[in-house]
Amino acid sequence: METTKTIINYTHRQAGHCESGATSNLFKFNGLEISEPMAFGIGNGLYFSYIPFLKIQFAPMISFRNLPNTVFRRSTSYMGIEATVVKKIKDPKEAMEMLDRNLAQGIPTGCQVGVFQLTFFPPEYRMHYNMHNLVVFGKEGNMYHVSDTVLEFPQLITYDDLVRVRYAKGAFAPQGKMYWINHAIENPVDLKPAIILGIKKTVYEMIGIPFPLIGVKGLRWMARDIRKWPKKHGNDTASFYLGQILRMAEDFGTGGAGFRYIYGAFLKEAGELFGGHQELLEASDMMGKTANKWREFTYMGARNCKNRAKPEEDYGTLSEKLLEIANDEEKVYQKLKKIKF
Repeated sequence: METTKTIINYTHRQAGHCESGATSNLFKFNGLEISEPMAFGIGNGLYFSYIPFLKIQFAPMISFRNLPNTVFRRSTSYMGIEATVVKKIKDPKEAMEMLDRNLAQGIPTGCQVGVFQLTFFPPEYRMHYNMHNLVVFGKEGNMYHVSDTVLEFPQLITYDDLVRVRYAKGAFAPQGKMYWINHAIENPVDLKPAIILGIKKTVYEMIGIPFPLIGVKGLRWMARDIRKWPKKHGNDTASFYLGQILRMAEDFGTGGAGFRYIYGAFLKEAGELFGGHQELLEASDMMGKTANKWREFTYMGARNCKNRAKPEEDYGTLSEKLLEIANDEEKVYQKLKKIKF
């Protein structure tokens, strides 16, 4: 019996973040050379929310990233590139048939998945996190070829295992979500209007939304809560909650320092594209310094969780550090808000 084989000539590249990496790679496949930071910045990858009354993994819900698929959807929209996003497919069989049709037509397809049962992930990477992204670019019999930008090389996954992760249960369940660019990008794309839209939207989401748990306001709220955790919940629970912040900031979502380095790189690229735009280049430098402070925060937090903290690295100090970061970030967004393009 002949084995069905369809493998698209798709180039796998590692990236700093799963969705912005997948988005950048899909753009490149379709003829638009665009870096991961540019896709991330235009697509509003930078975000923060802290919802203490909603528990994920038994700890307050913290997100350093926008809702799944935001980067792909907004970047294609802002650049006027035709793309398809299928948000929900009830029947897994139908979802896999749709994926197979795309592959047969030579269309690499992005999928949202849960990582807990992702077979090619190292065990230490697996947790109940459903906002991961990968690109499927081939099928060989019962096996699918996938590009997961977290890993150095493309991976293989079985039909059943791919169904399992595409229909993982829990918060932000993927529900078969898939997305792709409709056709080759043949006409030149002017990135400048998309960059302006992306910056304005990120500035609004980080300092403009009035809800107090979003953006810089949310950072400050979490900073004040951290100080109270040991007395309010006890040391063990406080340590567990702090560990959740560190996991979301460093391991899943890339969110703390990593996102700030990527966004700083975006601002630098944008500044160069706008002919050495001084304010954008200055904002890039400011964001890089903020990223360094995020790294200091997670380093101190990790020492605290492992009971190796010095007296000056207690929860009060962590709170002050996060408030300092929030103040520094607000200055970056205020600077961006005042730019006249």
